[in-house]
Amino acid sequence: METDETPRVLPFQLQFDKPVASQIKIAEWNPEKDLLAMVTEDSKILLHRFNWQRLWTISPGKCITSLCWRPDGKAIAVGLEDGIIALHDVENGKLLRSLKSHTVAVVSLNWEEDGQVIRDDSVLKYEDRTSRFFPPAPRVPRMPGLVPGDSGFMDDSEDSFRELSKSSYQRFNILCSGDKDGSICFSIFGIFPIGKINIQKLSIPTPFVNEQATYRLLHASISKVALSKDLCHLIVMCSGELKHDEIEPQERQLGVHGMHGLHCLLLDTSIFWKRKNELHQVAQQASNIEDLIEVIRTSLSVMSKQWSDAMHTFHEKFDSLSRLILDHGLDSSPQEEFLSLLGGARTSPPIHQFLVNSLGELGVKRVSKVVCGAGKELQHVVLDHLQPAAEIIGFRLGELRGLSRWRTRFQGIGLDETLINDATEKSGMLLVQVERFMRVLSSVVQHFSNFFNWLLKCIKLLMQEPSDQLQPYNSELVIIFLKFLYDQDPVRPFLEPSEVDVEIDMETLQRVKELVHFGGFSDCEYLRRTLSEDFQQMESSFKEAFLMPFTTISRKILCKDVLPLFGLESSPASMSVSIPMSVTYYKDASTAISSFQTNEHGFIDYISFRIPGDSSSDIANCIGISRGFMHGLSNNNEESALLEAILLSVPDGYHCVDLSLYKEGQIVLLLNKTTAASESPGESCMMIIEANDLPFISISRSVSMNHWNLDQLKDSVMDLQLENEKVRIIPHSVVAPLAVSASRGLACVFAARKRALVYILDEDEDNVSDTE
Repeated sequence: METDETPRVLPFQLQFDKPVASQIKIAEWNPEKDLLAMVTEDSKILLHRFNWQRLWTISPGKCITSLCWRPDGKAIAVGLEDGIIALHDVENGKLLRSLKSHTVAVVSLNWEEDGQVIRDDSVLKYEDRTSRFFPPAPRVPRMPGLVPGDSGFMDDSEDSFRELSKSSYQRFNILCSGDKDGSICFSIFGIFPIGKINIQKLSIPTPFVNEQATYRLLHASISKVALSKDLCHLIVMCSGELKHDEIEPQERQLGVHGMHGLHCLLLDTSIFWKRKNELHQVAQQASNIEDLIEVIRTSLSVMSKQWSDAMHTFHEKFDSLSRLILDHGLDSSPQEEFLSLLGGARTSPPIHQFLVNSLGELGVKRVSKVVCGAGKELQHVVLDHLQPAAEIIGFRLGELRGLSRWRTRFQGIGLDETLINDATEKSGMLLVQVERFMRVLSSVVQHFSNFFNWLLKCIKLLMQEPSDQLQPYNSELVIIFLKFLYDQDPVRPFLEPSEVDVEIDMETLQRVKELVHFGGFSDCEYLRRTLSEDFQQMESSFKEAFLMPFTTISRKILCKDVLPLFGLESSPASMSVSIPMSVTYYKDASTAISSFQTNEHGFIDYISFRIPGDSSSDIANCIGISRGFMHGLSNNNEESALLEAILLSVPDGYHCVDLSLYKEGQIVLLLNKTTAASESPGESCMMIIEANDLPFISISRSVSMNHWNLDQLKDSVMDLQLENEKVRIIPHSVVAPLAVSASRGLACVFAARKRALVYILDEDEDNVSDTE
């Protein structure tokens, strides 16, 4: 435990000093509960309570590169090195959903919900009507014979996955993710992709009257993304080369380079706020449809596996009859031998040997149990999973069809009526195929059962045993089975894509055309397709319909401004250095910043970052803080193109390890003391700075962009004085990350020797819940 011999009261109370099994590289506090999620160097996720009780540990098996919480604290998003974003349940760490949004490592995640509380009754509100007409949506079926969890399917007792999809009960929220190649993806409720941009392809305007050109950011790598609380702006911290858009090719060949360093981009995402009600409705329906599509896909896979196994068992037993016929020198087929037996002719030696010796009564009962049991299981999957899912999909697409006709509200977000109509028709055709499949399956199972009953009767007669207690059979059905089902499988083609069109007689096709057109549909070729093919067509039409909103929203996300901060060397070594930075938005209640025109919801942005000691700028080992970046262009004149910033010089003998914006304009800094002795435990300190009390300086931005904005502050750097700030000395050398909880007033610091120290930042400890 940490000790301090000075009699003065320490500013931060040390709550715990606990060892950790592995060094921590990422740590984030839950926004609603006293829970801390940590990622170790070997990419394991640990969830601890405030009293350091570990709740669970999971290992995705891949390198974890980023992490963030859902705003309500009920789920956690994890970014992986292969571009996948995994959503996990806070209760048990179970994987809820995986999204392949990127192709490279996801380096930054930010999950923000709409901060505005709607009180106006005239605002469009949304109610999901599905529960009025349908029971709860079916779950994904489990493959028979698997232990829960082996297949990745959900257990019947788990409600986490369903809770994730109850977006109608959530406030509108968006998950933003940025990768190392400059791509940013947006997902509503974390599960419905609604947009994607690449900052290297954005045209960056200049706000200056004397410079009308545009710029582009080349070789960009994202460090941090932060969506504003009103969802109208996205601040992106990134490194790259800011270059004039009109540099001639010959100038590039001569080595004319742009400004390589750390930049801050401001993206206009106001489409999310302006159309949040419409996007909420579309995302609610579409995300639920995606869940149900997964139910159908898994159902078809389970059904195909079960029926294939059953048919394998059947042919494994009955194929031996063909070999017996050949061994006896006969040229007949098994069907002919069975028909001869059914007709009352003399029993041939191969059929007698097969029924009495090879198959036997037990063999018939076993095969009958497998085949008929598989048929019943397929019917169970259809009735309990596939058919209800298809029915709810049809209803939800019908709801979207109605919304698409409200063109004044939904055409602007890309909801196309023609595409939705096509998807709705495909869902109707899928339901028709389900009914058709059930009729075929029922008929096939009935024929198999009748055939096995007849075989049992035959075996009893051949063995001269009483057969009065056996089930009756129908001779005509036995004949039909032997002619059309013995060596053919009409069920399996329904469950797999067919390479050959099904042959249908013209009279049936004409009758179907009349019925289909009478029902209002245009597709009369469904008899030539299988259930699996109709599902694929429905899924394809659904994806095509929702590619339009995705593309429309992506085009409306534009770059509004850029702030070049400081220069960096363009070497790969400097690009791989992690720079501590933090972006957050505070409610604008301070008179010190009243000169800024804040947005309609009264938030102002604070951006803080460490300027590395090897920066190509004249400023080094400083901490930069800016505010008002997203409001500096609120007017269209040069005088308003201002923002406030300050540079804080780190005390001699210290360097900044990490920093985090706290609450009410406070900034928490974590500083390490430079020591020459490698065996020394070292020393560090944690301090809180009141940003509102700092002497911010207005930076003019009415000049050319071909210079670093912070260079204007190099003559007015403010020195940090440890004795004048709220400082806690830590008798350990510390490492990043610094995890700060603004809602709970907690900070977790990680010592270099694998220890975790939890501090209470607020003087009032009442906001920290009981450790129980």
